[in-house]
Amino acid sequence: MAVVPAAHPDHLARGAGRYAPSPSGDLHLGNLRTALLAWLFARSTGRRFLLRIDDLDRVRPGAEERQLADLKAIGLDWDGPVVRQSERLSHYDAAIERLTAAGLTYECYCTRREVQQAATAPHGPMGAYPGICRTLSAEGRARRRAEGRPAALRLRATAAEFEIVDDLHGRYRGPVDDVVLRRGDGTPAYNLTVVVDDAEQGIDQVVRGDDLLPSTPRQAYLASLLELPAPRYAHVPLVLNENGQRLAKRDGAVTLADRLALGNTPEQVVSLLADSLGYAASTPSQLLEHFDPARLPREPWILATDGLLQPSGCP
Repeated sequence: MAVVPAAHPDHLARGAGRYAPSPSGDLHLGNLRTALLAWLFARSTGRRFLLRIDDLDRVRPGAEERQLADLKAIGLDWDGPVVRQSERLSHYDAAIERLTAAGLTYECYCTRREVQQAATAPHGPMGAYPGICRTLSAEGRARRRAEGRPAALRLRATAAEFEIVDDLHGRYRGPVDDVVLRRGDGTPAYNLTVVVDDAEQGIDQVVRGDDLLPSTPRQAYLASLLELPAPRYAHVPLVLNENGQRLAKRDGAVTLADRLALGNTPEQVVSLLADSLGYAASTPSQLLEHFDPARLPREPWILATDGLLQPSGCP
């Protein structure tokens, strides 16, 4: 039932890491830090480094171009062309067809509110889909269609938990539920697309923010059902604001464009990111010379935006 052929092209044999932003806006310093780490992990282990744009949702005009320009400006490079999920819809359809043929999918007519209400009830694990539509009869499905409810497609999971190994967190076991594979509007869902894309691109190393760690067992489990290899994972600490919340553009001058407008240079921004990782360097190449994942901080970086960086030429 594999989605990818058994024999990979030679260029896939090296393996690869990747960075896969969603073009919903400009990258902030937290995004740039994660991209830098993904690049460092890949380059320090002899892997290729790939860029993929997750553009199936929340796309803002011009965001992709600005994101790519920012990554180049701080000194990151990548191998091969940029891949866009919007150009790969047939690959996701093929994976869903294989799962459906194996009896591992079902239609779900629940609204988001219904799912949230059921998932927070005391009888089920927090955030997990409780299987409301899992046993719907043909009559029940027909009635919901007649009501005009769009049907999402969910995975019919046969496991409750799955374990992954993370380079920074060690063994991690998390819940598995009936994740959405295709939304009611026909859009392939993230948990499916990321699994298919990583496997087909030969990505065997995934470095991303540790807010995504809880969803990783679901993705690794889905990969196992599709007979695809799960990559090595490294979930790195996030950048938080002074209130302990995830960094966002509302926190001030936190994008590269903001910092350049204030007189900073890309090298100063890289120096700040390197310092947050415990290194002194002003380019990714300099940082790569001494990079050791074992030395990485395990706690979030709290970013104080007041006096974040002195403009070029200031003491």
